[in-house]
Amino acid sequence: MHTDTERCVRAVQSKDARFDGWFYTAVLTTGIYCRPSCPAVPPKPRHMVFHPSAAACQQAGFRACKRCRPDASPGSPEWNVRADLVARAMRLIADGVVDREGVTGLAARLGYSTRQIERQLLAELGAGPLALARAQRARTARLLVETTDLPMADVAFAAGFSSVRAFNDTVREVFALSPSELRARAPKHAAAGAPGVIALRLPFRAPLHPDNLFGHLAATAVPGVEEWREGSYRRTLRLPYGQGIVALSPRPDHIACRLALSDHRDLTVAISRCRRLLDLDADPVAVDERLRADPALAPLVDKAPGRRVPRTADEAEFAVRAVLGQQVSTAAARTHAARLVIAHGTPVDDPEGGLTHLFPAPEELAALDPDALAMPRTRRTTLTTLVRRLADGDLRLGADSDWPKTRAALLALPGFGPWTADVIAMRALGDPDAFLPTDLGVRRAARALGLPSTPAALTTRAAAWRPWRAYAVQYLWATDSHPINVLPT
Repeated sequence: MHTDTERCVRAVQSKDARFDGWFYTAVLTTGIYCRPSCPAVPPKPRHMVFHPSAAACQQAGFRACKRCRPDASPGSPEWNVRADLVARAMRLIADGVVDREGVTGLAARLGYSTRQIERQLLAELGAGPLALARAQRARTARLLVETTDLPMADVAFAAGFSSVRAFNDTVREVFALSPSELRARAPKHAAAGAPGVIALRLPFRAPLHPDNLFGHLAATAVPGVEEWREGSYRRTLRLPYGQGIVALSPRPDHIACRLALSDHRDLTVAISRCRRLLDLDADPVAVDERLRADPALAPLVDKAPGRRVPRTADEAEFAVRAVLGQQVSTAAARTHAARLVIAHGTPVDDPEGGLTHLFPAPEELAALDPDALAMPRTRRTTLTTLVRRLADGDLRLGADSDWPKTRAALLALPGFGPWTADVIAMRALGDPDAFLPTDLGVRRAARALGLPSTPAALTTRAAAWRPWRAYAVQYLWATDSHPINVLPT
C-alpha cells in the first residue's frame, strides 16, 4: 500500500487507525516516522514519504515518534493472509528465528538461498532480514526497559542484542533516547505488578468481538495447561529458551497481557505467539466487508462484527488435540488431553496455582504406549503416526508452513480426513481460507440460514466468501448455543 501516495496521505490526514501497521509515514522535516493514526498535526503532503516497514524507516535514517510509538502498532495483516515466501519469512522473523539461528537458519527453514530471501524482502519491505530482526529487537528492548526493573545489561541480552554497546546504539538511533531516559519517561504504573511478571498491552484493529474468541479457548481448555480465571485466559507456553505462563484479558481497545517467563530472551517469541493465538493482526474491516456481501451472513456480521479465529500457541499441540477430538464431545477431548498431560507433560511452577504442566512435545509422546489410550484402535494408530512424524521432523507444523503442501501431507496420514486437516489448517497454521463443510455445527447453521447443507453444495456457495472462509466458519458456529460462543463470566 505504501506506493499509493494519495491513499496514504488521506489515511494520515484522517488519522485512520485501520491502516496502522500497513505502512509508516516518514516526515522529511523532522526526521521521525509515525503510524497513520499519529495524534500530532499531520505534516504537509510534500513533507511525507511512505515506507512498508519500521525497519525501512530506520534504515532510511528516521527515528520513531515519541507520541504515537509506531513500533507498537499491530502487525501487517498481509502476513496472515499470504503463504508465499515473504509472508512465511515475516512470520518466522516475528518468531525470533533470525535472532536464534541467523539468516542462514531462516533460509534453511524456508528452503531458499539467503540471497533470494534478502532480495524479496528488500523488494517488498525495503529492508532485509537482519534489519527487520533489528527493528524487532529494538521494540522488545523498549518493552523490557519500560515494563521491568531488569538491569540494562540483562535487557540487552534478553532482547537479542549481542552486546550492550549494540543495544545502546540501537535504542538511541531508533528512539532518540538512551535506555535510561526511556525508563525515566515510562509511566510509573507500567512496571507495577507481581515480581517477575511483564505487563503489556497487545494492540489490535477494531472491531474485535471477544465472545467466541475467548469462549472457544476457555471451553476447550485442557486442565493443567489452560484455564479461565477472573476474566483472563491463562495458559503455559513452551518457548525456545524456557517456559512461560501468560494471562490474556480482553479490553475495549487492547488485550491486557501478563507474562511470566523463565528466560526473558523468550519475550519476543511469547508476544508473537500470543498475537497469533488471538488473531490480533487480522483486518476485520476487510473480512466483514466480504462476508457482509452475502445476504445470509450479513445479519450475523452486523450483530457481532470483528470475530476472530481462535488459534493456538503451539501448532504440534493443536494437531495432537485435533486427533483426540475426532468424533467425540468437547468434554471427552479435554479428558483425553488431560490424561496425556499428566502422564507425559513437563511440570511447571504456577505461583497463582491452577496450571501444572506444559503440554507434552511430540518427542515426549514418541514412546507413547497405544494400549494406554482409551480410544478406538484406528484413532490410536492415527495419533501415534502423527506423533512419530512430528518427532522425526518428517512433518513440520509452524509459522513457516506452506498451507497447501502441509494440508496434503496431513491428508496422507492414516485416519486424517478433510475435517481434521482443515481444522489444523485453520487454527494451527493460520490459513484464513480454511473451510469445514463437513463440520456438523457448520452444516446445521447453514441449514438454519437457508444455505446449502451438503458439503459439496456448501463449498460451492462459500466460494464467494474467499479468502475469508475461516472467519465465515466463526460466524456460522456462533449461531449455536454451545459454550464456545460465550465469553466466560
